[in-house]
Amino acid sequence: MEKLKIIKEQNGNDTITRTIRMSGTTFDKINALAEKNEISFNSAINQIIEYVLKNLDE
Repeated sequence: MEKLKIIKEQNGNDTITRTIRMSGTTFDKINALAEKNEISFNSAINQIIEYVLKNLDE
C-alpha cells in the first residue's frame, strides 16, 4: 500500500459542508499533522479520507 503524502495545495471547488464528530485524541493528531505540513485542518481531513477510500479493500 502506498503511503499517505500530504500535499500543500489542493484544488476543490465542489464542496459540501458537513459536521462530523471525532475523539479529542484523533482531532489532536490530525491538527498536529496539519500544522506540521502548513495546511488547513480541513485539507488534512480531505486528504486522509481520499487516501483511505483509494486504498480501501472492497
